Amino acid sequence: MGFIIYVFRVKITNVNQVPLEKIEMPGANGCAYRVAISRRDGAPNFAMRIFEVASGGHTPLHQHPYEHEVFILDGTGTIWHDGNEVALKSADVLFVPADEKHQFKNTGSGTLKFICLIPAEFQKC
Repeated sequence: MGFIIYVFRVKITNVNQVPLEKIEMPGANGCAYRVAISRRDGAPNFAMRIFEVASGGHTPLHQHPYEHEVFILDGTGTIWHDGNEVALKSADVLFVPADEKHQFKNTGSGTLKFICLIPAEFQKC
């Protein structure tokens, strides 16, 4: 009789143990993020980032050749796209297609926090 051995390479960590990195790029104000999962963890397809945008802060107005899947964890804000700002709140889910200009803004008094998934190949670390 043979034995079956399963090997799991599961990463489990508290997001607060992942370093918070300030976003240093033109047009960004009060933004930071944590790279929770990436290729360095063995994830071949997606990177998971957790963004924190301070009250009154915003990401730059930008575009790039990859999609985003976004889940709003906490706070209130807006996303700018196609010349319009659309309100966001906790538990909203967004899909931002590749090459679409967009910008996240925090319109609330607390921190706007959201999960952002992108293709792993576009995450630098």
